[in-house]
Amino acid sequence: MTSPPLFSYTKSMSNRDFVVSAPGRICLFGEHQDYLGLPVIAAAINRRIRAEVCTSSDGILKLDMPDIGEKMEINPSQEQAYVHSRDYLRAGVNVMRREGARFPRGADIRITSNIPMQAGVSSSSALVIMWLRLLCQMAEPSLHPDPETLARWGHRTEVLEFHEPGGMMDHFCAALGGVLYIDTIPPYRAERLPVQLNGLVLADSKQPKATVEVLASRRQDVTEGIALLREKIPHFDLHTTPLEEAEEALKYLPERNARRVRANLVNRDLTRRALQLLRTDSWSPQALGDLLLAHHAQLRDGLEVSTPKIEKMLEAALRAGALGGKVNGSGGGGCLFAYAPGREEEVVEAFKSAGGDAWRVRVDTGAAVE
Repeated sequence: MTSPPLFSYTKSMSNRDFVVSAPGRICLFGEHQDYLGLPVIAAAINRRIRAEVCTSSDGILKLDMPDIGEKMEINPSQEQAYVHSRDYLRAGVNVMRREGARFPRGADIRITSNIPMQAGVSSSSALVIMWLRLLCQMAEPSLHPDPETLARWGHRTEVLEFHEPGGMMDHFCAALGGVLYIDTIPPYRAERLPVQLNGLVLADSKQPKATVEVLASRRQDVTEGIALLREKIPHFDLHTTPLEEAEEALKYLPERNARRVRANLVNRDLTRRALQLLRTDSWSPQALGDLLLAHHAQLRDGLEVSTPKIEKMLEAALRAGALGGKVNGSGGGGCLFAYAPGREEEVVEAFKSAGGDAWRVRVDTGAAVE
C-alpha cells in the first residue's frame, strides 16, 4: 500500500506564479585541477533543474521531487536542523536567513531535472543555485543578487556549511552561465569567454561513479608526489615550474605518484593553450578537438579515471565524426562529452550504440527566473 502524500498542491501548476531554473555543466579543461588551485575552463549546458512555484499564505515550503520520489516540508521562518549530510535545501534556507532574508509566504514547489544525476555534470550545484535563486524570489522584499554573489552563496551552502573541501567551478557555471575561465585559488574568480561553442554532445555511460573516493585518492597521490618532488626540486611550484624542468626529478618518484603529477602538469599546460585558443578571434575546431583528446589521454593514462566503457563510447564518437572529447567530472564512470560540430546526430547515435545515453547540448545561460 502506498503512503498518502505529505501534501497536495493548493493550486494547479498550470497557474504557477514563477519558474526558476539553473544549468548543469561540462568541464572542458582542467579536470582534477581545481582542488590543486589550478585554473579550469568550463561551460554551462542546457540540461537544467527546474522548479515550478505556486505561492501560498501558510508560510510552509512544500516540495515535491518526483524524479527521486521524495517530498518534504520546510518552515523557512526558523533555523533549520539538518536531517542528513549534504542537506542542501535546508542549508540554503539557513544561509539566506543569515543574509537577512525573511519568508512570510509559503509555496508549493515541484522540482524536476533533466541533468544526469551523480554523473559528473554538477546536478547538486545546479540544485543549490536554483534553490537559492528561488529563495531570493520568495523573500520579502525579494532579493536580486548579482550572479557572482549567488555563486558565492552556493559555495557556502554546498561546501562550507558541511565543512567539505571544494571549489566554485560548479557554482560559477550554474549562476553565471556561458563558457568560463575560472581561477580556483580562493577567493576564486570567473571570467566569461566570448566564444561561440557549437557541436557538443553529452553522454552518460550509465556506470555509477564514486566521486568522493576517486577525488580523494587522486588528490592524495598528487599531493604526496608534489611533496616528494620538492625534495628533489626545492623551488618546485605547481603553477610555474615547466614540465621539462620537473621531468628528470619525476624519474626518482614512485611510479604512480610520478604519473599523477606529470598528468597534472601536462593538463595545466593544455588548459593554458586552450585559453589562448578560445581568446582568439578565430580558431580551428580541429585544434580544440585535439586539445580535448590530449587532456583525456592524461585523465585516462596518468590519473586513470576513465573506464573501458567510456573508452568504447569515445572511440565510437570519433569514428562517427567527433573531433574530440573527454571524460567529464571526476571519472570512474558517469558522463563524457564529444565535440562534434556538424556531426552531432551521428555522434548521439554512436554513443547510444556503444551502450550509453546521449543528448545534443549547447552552452546555456545561468540561473534564471521565468
